Amino acid sequence: MAIVVMEHPQYPGLPCFALTRRVSRMSRHAGQYALPGGKLDRGETAQRAALRELEEELGLSVTENDIMGCLDDYATRSGFCITPVVMWAETAADIQPNPDEVAEVFYVPLCELENDGLIVLEPGESSERPVFSIDLPTIGHQIYAPTAAMIYQFYECGMNGNSIRVSHYDQPRFAWK
Repeated sequence: MAIVVMEHPQYPGLPCFALTRRVSRMSRHAGQYALPGGKLDRGETAQRAALRELEEELGLSVTENDIMGCLDDYATRSGFCITPVVMWAETAADIQPNPDEVAEVFYVPLCELENDGLIVLEPGESSERPVFSIDLPTIGHQIYAPTAAMIYQFYECGMNGNSIRVSHYDQPRFAWK
């Protein structure tokens, strides 16, 4: 999964990251908000997969030199293990969403993550694993773990230098499929 940081296409000098809404006809996680990503091909590393998926979904080509690092793996209720790969892209001008996978692209300013009310925790299936979400004004409502948890870890680790873990947060039931 790619967390790609770039300059906002409409506001020069404003750093942002790309978040997508998946098309409604997808077989898994249709219509959900997600970072660009997908399954690894045989013999592929998480980093190579993130670069490939970024190009397949958004038409954005960056290189291994643009990778800044990886966050913690997140095991999902739907049986996947996601490795968030943080990378830099110079500009969003080259983004051309793949209409077979991406319904919409949102450019979320990093400053939106500097919100005291960002995190929302709701009761989960067990009291030890609350359902995690964040409220992003750019999209107008909450997004949920795993995407929200990975964005939050990126914010805390990458922007604030805090070492935090997020894999203990749960997902809402609709994301289990």
